[in-house]
Amino acid sequence: MKRRVVVTGLGAVTSLSLKVDDLWQRILRGESGIHALRLFDTTQYKVRFAGDIYDWSPGEYISGKDEKRIDRFTQFALVAGIDAVRDSGLDFSREDPFRCGVILGSGIGGLNEIEAQHSRLVLRGPDKVSAFTIPKLMVNAASGWVSIEYGLRGPNTAVATACASAANAIGDAIRTIERDEADIMITGGTEAAITPMGIAGFSNMRALSERNDEPTKASRPFDRDRDGFVLGEGAGLLVIEELEHARRRGAKIYAELLGYGASADGSHITAPDENGVGAAKAMERALADARLPPDEIVYINAHGTSTPLGDLAETKAVKTIFGPHAKKLSISSTKSQLGHLLGASGGVELIFCVLAVGKGIIPPTINLDTPDPECDLDYTPHHPRERDVPIAMSNSFGFGGHNASLIVGRLRGLA
Repeated sequence: MKRRVVVTGLGAVTSLSLKVDDLWQRILRGESGIHALRLFDTTQYKVRFAGDIYDWSPGEYISGKDEKRIDRFTQFALVAGIDAVRDSGLDFSREDPFRCGVILGSGIGGLNEIEAQHSRLVLRGPDKVSAFTIPKLMVNAASGWVSIEYGLRGPNTAVATACASAANAIGDAIRTIERDEADIMITGGTEAAITPMGIAGFSNMRALSERNDEPTKASRPFDRDRDGFVLGEGAGLLVIEELEHARRRGAKIYAELLGYGASADGSHITAPDENGVGAAKAMERALADARLPPDEIVYINAHGTSTPLGDLAETKAVKTIFGPHAKKLSISSTKSQLGHLLGASGGVELIFCVLAVGKGIIPPTINLDTPDPECDLDYTPHHPRERDVPIAMSNSFGFGGHNASLIVGRLRGLA
């Protein structure tokens, strides 16, 4: 029998809020974290808005000296990780450091550093490139720094599967505890790709919405008039723990991680399988891992990026797996409010699933004004809804055809 894994700590950094409790309240109020882009001059850009954290200041968490040595995406992870650990009540001085690990996902890593140092190289020559360039930009910098923060010596890896990165990282962390290779894992995802190259690259491949005149209405998953996703940034990290370990120390347990499934489309580097075959397989495998029939799922936090192809493919995948129960599901896409955090999205969205399970509230999909006739499920438009949510699913799908689904539920079966 595999060991049971529970969630004991939450931490998030987003454009709406840097604190989980406040973030949840603002999500339920249907607020948007999308606005005119302030991080750099966008005069020459087709897309001039995003879900950026324009007033970012990690001084409370990271010293000025370290801030210069740590890229923005790693700073997000450190702040979210520290908040998650504080929330968990863990004192790592009382833990075996070899039984505590970190697995984080990021789709791109230190894009800010790559661009800054490349400009230095071109304008000022090779001797002016920072000695911190490589340790700042590498994708594993985030998991490395979080482990350094607490002196953790257990399993430590980084996952880069584009927009499925956080979900795959969490899945790997679950497996690590189930296999008795660790008792505690800090996991989730982080991303900071709202840079000149990031916006230009996604924009020129026509992946982004171009609603420059109404940024807060640009991300509109499952709406007939959706025209692409909105880039966001931030981090969503969780402390997950073996059940009996958490009980012995009297931890607050948010929920239990019940299942994880992954798959690949194997068909295109950026477009999803149009029938959602790969996405359906990830959901099917998560259900099998959790040993649950489809009708036990009440809520799905959809991948739902607001792209014409992706939202339709996910809808088809849900119908494939859930059959008639698909119409009874509550579904929402919180990307309508935060934009798409790429490799961080699965971490933030799993936090919303954990809170939906604990609080019995489905977060809304905003901007769903004119439903796409082909996306005909209940996407919880505009307003949150009270509903008992014993079990929820989070979907994440990424460029490269990577698919991952996670299932979280209320803790059951204890005396």
